[in-house]
Amino acid sequence: MNALIEIEEGINSLLAAPIYGLAPEQRCCTLLALLKQELAYACDRNSRLRNYVQHWPVDFRAATRIADLPYLPAGVFKANPPLSLVDAKEIKRTLTSSATTSQVPSRVVLDGPTARRMTKGVVTIIRDFIGPARRPYLVIDTPQNLTAESELGVRGAAIQALGSFATDVECCLSRDPDGDSSLDLEKLLDWAAKWKDAEVLAYGFTYVIWTHLVRPLQRKGIELGLPNVRVLHSGGWKRLEDQAVTRDVFIRGVASAFGCSTDRVIDYYGMVENVGVVYPDCECGNKHVEIIVRNPLTLEPVEAGQQGLIQVCSVLPTSFPGFLVLTEDLAEIIGYDECPCGRRGTCFRFTRRVPKAEVRGCGNIEPRAMSMARIAIT
Repeated sequence: MNALIEIEEGINSLLAAPIYGLAPEQRCCTLLALLKQELAYACDRNSRLRNYVQHWPVDFRAATRIADLPYLPAGVFKANPPLSLVDAKEIKRTLTSSATTSQVPSRVVLDGPTARRMTKGVVTIIRDFIGPARRPYLVIDTPQNLTAESELGVRGAAIQALGSFATDVECCLSRDPDGDSSLDLEKLLDWAAKWKDAEVLAYGFTYVIWTHLVRPLQRKGIELGLPNVRVLHSGGWKRLEDQAVTRDVFIRGVASAFGCSTDRVIDYYGMVENVGVVYPDCECGNKHVEIIVRNPLTLEPVEAGQQGLIQVCSVLPTSFPGFLVLTEDLAEIIGYDECPCGRRGTCFRFTRRVPKAEVRGCGNIEPRAMSMARIAIT
């Protein structure tokens, strides 16, 4: 347990530092040392993961950059039972992805310490964008997604994580006996009238906000009159892209429905395998926090101005091996320390999901990193 205590101290020290204030070299050095500790801990706790790491081309203990550390493809988190580094009795909750593009959701297990770090990580990042104040919180979802259950979807996890900013919480959607959701317009209008001059927070999944709030209000010609709202949204872009709803159309539609400026509508990227780390858009339209973007053919890190596969990095989990995960999403690196917003470190823009054909191709490019993971881990 001494190793875990040392890891916990390292995580707390990192969370206490300015989240976007460290020089990239200092931040990468700190992350590299902590990730090595966590990999060693994970290998001691899971023999299949240890087998995978031992066959990695580079000994992680000798790695001089984060990009050389062994990463897992996101697909291995679709295993059931989920990958775990803790005993079953220590698992407090299982998080599941929305699985909108696959019939098999990803699952990660949380023990008490990881769950607490998840909330602290989200709060630390979001606070940099909206400030630390607590405020009335509008959840653009149903009350059922606020329920604390042993297995929680990614929507519910996101809703609950932002609860740290709330003085009170109101859900504006209701669910009928068939499980279909709809806008409770009377409740929404009462809430908006009560808090019209206040700083308020609203959150929902992207497609839920558009389908169940923006479009119904547009049809009725209603503006909520909440100029001081901060609207956070995540996930669900695939469904809107299928409807030809662009990001610009979405942002302008949300701002018009709430009666606020477009800069108060903030998209953030996140995934269940990268629990506790979110990537909001800054005022320049870029996302921040440490990631690696890899060339889809060589899997080497790309240069600024190039696109590739997103590899997320997180030191927060110790109940599952979600430290370094290669996703099925594409992004463009904007710069490595050059964002005009002043936040230091890598800045990037999410572009799209990888088409399924490309995902399969990627799995054939580096069998040691991808195919072996499916054999050794799952």
